[in-house]
Amino acid sequence: QVQLVESGGGLVQDGGSLRLSCAASGRTFSGYAMGWFRQAPGKEREFVAGISRSGGTTSYADSVKGRFTISRDNAKNTVWLQMNSLKSEDTAVYYCAARASAVSTLTSRYDYWGQGTQVTVSS
Repeated sequence: QVQLVESGGGLVQDGGSLRLSCAASGRTFSGYAMGWFRQAPGKEREFVAGISRSGGTTSYADSVKGRFTISRDNAKNTVWLQMNSLKSEDTAVYYCAARASAVSTLTSRYDYWGQGTQVTVSS
């Protein structure tokens, strides 16, 4: 079992920045690829960013590329999502997820999920 706890969400103005954290506990963190997903009201959960087990490979949704950065520290059992130049369309609940394999953009491929943290961008 892996337990994931997100933090760092909040209310920010258009163009602002937030840094989300996801703290993991349980099984060996370095054995899991990590992903950030988000879900806006009335919409399906969607992939935002992913990072490989070593941290050497990252991937992003086109909508956030160049604005968001995913990173991890296996010694601290933590993955972050730095979000810059936020837009109103980034408003959603953000979830981190763990997968005991390579990064995937599909929600169904992830084994563990956090409870989510709300990000609201006001225009």
